[in-house]
Amino acid sequence: MTEGTMDGPLDGLFCRRALLPDGWASDVALRFDRQGRIAAVERGSDGAGLPYAAGPVVPGMANLHSHAFQRAMAGLAERSGTSDDSFWTWRETMYGFVRRMTPEAVEAVAALLYMEMLEQGYTAVAEFHYLHHDADGRPFAERAEMSRRILAAADSAGIGLTHLPVLYAHGGFGGQPPKDGQKRFVNDVDGLLSIVAATRAACGDSPNRRVGLALHSLRAVTPEEMRDALDGLDALDPTAPVHIHIAEQTAEVDDGLAWSGRRPVDWLLGNAPVGPRWCLVHATHVTPAEVTALAASGAVAGLCPTTEANLGDGVFPAADFLAQGGRFGIGSDSHISVSAAEELRLLEYGQRLVHRRRNVLAGGPGRSIGADLYRAALAGGAQALGQADARGALAPGRLADLVVLDANDPKLFSRADDVLLDAYVFAGGGRAVRDVVAAGRLVVRDGRHVRQDGITAAYRQAVQRLLRDS
Repeated sequence: MTEGTMDGPLDGLFCRRALLPDGWASDVALRFDRQGRIAAVERGSDGAGLPYAAGPVVPGMANLHSHAFQRAMAGLAERSGTSDDSFWTWRETMYGFVRRMTPEAVEAVAALLYMEMLEQGYTAVAEFHYLHHDADGRPFAERAEMSRRILAAADSAGIGLTHLPVLYAHGGFGGQPPKDGQKRFVNDVDGLLSIVAATRAACGDSPNRRVGLALHSLRAVTPEEMRDALDGLDALDPTAPVHIHIAEQTAEVDDGLAWSGRRPVDWLLGNAPVGPRWCLVHATHVTPAEVTALAASGAVAGLCPTTEANLGDGVFPAADFLAQGGRFGIGSDSHISVSAAEELRLLEYGQRLVHRRRNVLAGGPGRSIGADLYRAALAGGAQALGQADARGALAPGRLADLVVLDANDPKLFSRADDVLLDAYVFAGGGRAVRDVVAAGRLVVRDGRHVRQDGITAAYRQAVQRLLRDS
């Protein structure tokens, strides 16, 4: 693809092969409007006047769970400290690192991360944002300063964004006081809702931006705070997405039982209006009854296999969940890896290790597992971002978010259609993403982000300062 830059929208793209909602199609002209949406999908076109895609075209993937600042600490917690290293010991490393993050560093790190996401096939992200305050825990003069930095980073990289300011009020179940390492995260309900409102105003009516709210976890909010936060969000936007970390570790489940007599997922489903606007992130440790109830709720399970493996969390029972019609999407969470294909691959491989057989998550006999997982994650990710009708498909009215796979990648040679997606997910390892269009603008060309030099330079300076001060 040789035409179009981030500073000028494309009129469209001609695709020799493209994955449309009803399957693969040949000679497809995708025409875009000025707002970055797909205005028309023309089959059997000659592509006159449009740039040509240099390979097969698939919809861009949504990354439904991100803590952007953690990209700068990836790899810094891989030394054994005790005989029982766990999520909880990793968290102490994170607390130490986060003390040094300035607003300027947050913006530089997030821009680098979002650039990497685009280069790996993600075209939108849900930012689960709980780093709100200055190093001493006091709010900035502009309470939404850190959220504004996330918006600026997304604009710089050109990625779609659902921003989720996080309510984080306590250090444990039952309203326990926060620890010193958590002071930059803590808000009361009114303070958090003021950040949500300010971020909504900053986003305006952009179709490429959405604002919702996240509850950090049942550990970090009381039932009353959850109710008040949801009421406040509904007053702003009753359709806005709601995300929550839940049942990630066994210790969390044990503490939840001690607090309420019920497991976290069971308690949440019984005490909150969980439905399709919700995303339950991780939900790793769930009973068969909880799996059934979660699937029936219509909520999305937000799965982050590379982070869940890195932290030793466990394996979500995806086979049972999908067999009951459950919806899922993928996220890169702590960004120890930033690759849509790798998240899907590890999701399936975890199931293979648990069940000791192959192709566990295939949709039926003879089905392409790579293609099935990709399609399911497209739908679940778009739903979790609060944009089920705006993302996840190459169709009129959807945002023009698409990925051109590299037909010259040896791992993709002589593969076509669903078999090509199998190769992309399971045999990849190189840079199979060639070009990326996000909201109608070319943001990645020949595997390289169009603003890579400037974004990388700012990140390098930020990380040098962060590690120098460690």
